[in-house]
Amino acid sequence: MSMTKKRKNRPAEQYQLPPKAERARQAAARLADFKPRPPLPPLRVIWTCIGFVALCVGMALVFWLPSRSLVEDLRSRGVTVAATVVDVDTKPKYVKVRFVQGPKRGTTVELSEIAGMLPDAHSGDSMQVTYDPNDPSRSLDHSWVMAPPANLPLYGVSALAAFFLSGAAAVTLRRRWILRTWPRESSASNEHPQNPGTKSVRLTKP
Repeated sequence: MSMTKKRKNRPAEQYQLPPKAERARQAAARLADFKPRPPLPPLRVIWTCIGFVALCVGMALVFWLPSRSLVEDLRSRGVTVAATVVDVDTKPKYVKVRFVQGPKRGTTVELSEIAGMLPDAHSGDSMQVTYDPNDPSRSLDHSWVMAPPANLPLYGVSALAAFFLSGAAAVTLRRRWILRTWPRESSASNEHPQNPGTKSVRLTKP
């Protein structure tokens, strides 16, 4: 009777769970806090985006550098003369003109392109043409030399490059966040009692 009375008078805050029950309680607490790791973005997605960025940058340089170099050369040393359009075709696309004045009078050349574009012209039209005296085939409509048209292909591939660069950055940041939040995939799986190979603790009083 004295032992029973002693147990009833023990303060509740002094009671300690047995070690096995304490481990079970801690396991249950970890299970309540467990959050499965989101799928980790694969590295190949990041490298694919970077590859598309490099491709778009290369295409942008192809659209920009030749036309920019041609315009700058014609502005510095080009000769401007009157010319007549003698032939226009869209398959393949070209515009042929004949110089009607200057030292190259009578010369027929095809106008150079800017990013695959040519001026809207028809046979018999007259226009001012600026050409390179060292190479008359490098010629442009004079208005294009003074104010080149909007390089739409350049803008398009530049926008694509920015899009893929943003995608690569977003995927990289998400991958780093997942690896930082869940540093080891095995640690989460070891805490999950449903995974094969883990030890489960029964929440029973010894």
